[in-house]
Amino acid sequence: SEPTCTDAGEQKRICARCGAEETEAVEALGHAPAEIAYLAPTCTEAGHEGGMVCERCHEILTPAPELRKLAKELGKREDISEFLTDLPHEYFDEDQLHAFILSGMKDYKECMEGVCRFLPFVDNWATCDQMSPKVFKKHRPALANQADRWLDSEHTYTVRFGIGMLMEHFLEEDFELKYPERVAGLRSDEYYVNMMIAWYFATALAKQYDAIIPYIENRRLDLWTHNKTIQKAIESYRITPEQKEYLRTLRIKK
Repeated sequence: SEPTCTDAGEQKRICARCGAEETEAVEALGHAPAEIAYLAPTCTEAGHEGGMVCERCHEILTPAPELRKLAKELGKREDISEFLTDLPHEYFDEDQLHAFILSGMKDYKECMEGVCRFLPFVDNWATCDQMSPKVFKKHRPALANQADRWLDSEHTYTVRFGIGMLMEHFLEEDFELKYPERVAGLRSDEYYVNMMIAWYFATALAKQYDAIIPYIENRRLDLWTHNKTIQKAIESYRITPEQKEYLRTLRIKK
C-alpha cells in the first residue's frame, strides 16, 4: 500500500532467486504545507481566515490566526524554553507555533539565540517565511552580520531565511549595495533558495529600481533565477508599466 501524509505504507519485495516475499514499512510522507490567504466572505460564499493547507491531501492544517493567538499565550509562560529547546518537533503545527513564538519575542539576544537554534530543524518554506521577529528591526547592524553568516550555511532554509531578512530589513532606509551584491553571488541547486533570490531581486526592483536594474541588465543571476525575477517583478503592482515593458526585453531565451 502507498504511504499517505499521515499513514505509513508497505512495500513488498520478492527474491528473484527463491521467490520469498518480504514486506517493508514505508514511512508516512508528512504534510506538504502551502499557505492560503485570508478570503473575505461575500453575500453568497463563505470566506476563511487563512492558514495552511496540505498540497497533497488538501487537509486544512491549523489556521494561522489560531496558532498566533496560542503562541502569544505560550510565549508568556516561564517554562516555554522547554518547548523551544525540544528539537526537532514531531508535527508541522509545532514548527509553526515555534516560529510564531520566536517572532513575538521582545529580547533580541534571546530571540536570536532561539532562531539560530531552530533554523537547522526548519524543513519547509512556510515555517521559514512566517518567522519574522519584530525585535530584529531595532537591531539591524547585528542582524546584518548574522544574516551574512546564514547565507554561508549549507542548509536550504537557513539560507532562505537569511535572504528573507535582507529583503525585509535592508531594502529601504538601510539599503546598501553590499546586500544585493551578496545575494547575487549566491549559487544553489535548491529550488527554495533560488526562488527566494528571485523574490529578493523582484522586491528590490520595486524599492530600489535604479540601483538594482544593472543586476538584471548585466545578467548577474543564473538563467532560471534571472527569468523568475523578471516574471515576479512584472507581476508586481509596484513596478511601473514602462519598467515592466523594459524588463520583458531583458528575458533570456533558453
